[in-house]
Amino acid sequence: MASKTAIANNDEGPIKKLKAFDGITDAWSGFTRFLGDVRAEMRKVVAPSLKEVKVTTTVVIIAVFIFGVFFMVSDWVFRIGVNGLLNKLGGMQ
Repeated sequence: MASKTAIANNDEGPIKKLKAFDGITDAWSGFTRFLGDVRAEMRKVVAPSLKEVKVTTTVVIIAVFIFGVFFMVSDWVFRIGVNGLLNKLGGMQ
């Protein structure tokens, strides 16, 4: 009866648990849980097919080319505009 009361009151009696190892065991169990989660997620990973790689690579190359042309044209327009404005304000040729 006394042992049930001690357990209910969270009193460990003569057997004392070492509190210093609580952090280590908690860290280890957290680490093993993390590794289990990583393994579960890695099982969900699917490598793309060759066709998907070709299509997405083509899309990226075309997008880079289009953005390059866009920024080249916008840079040219701003350069012409700023040079024209500075020439009008400063009178330099």
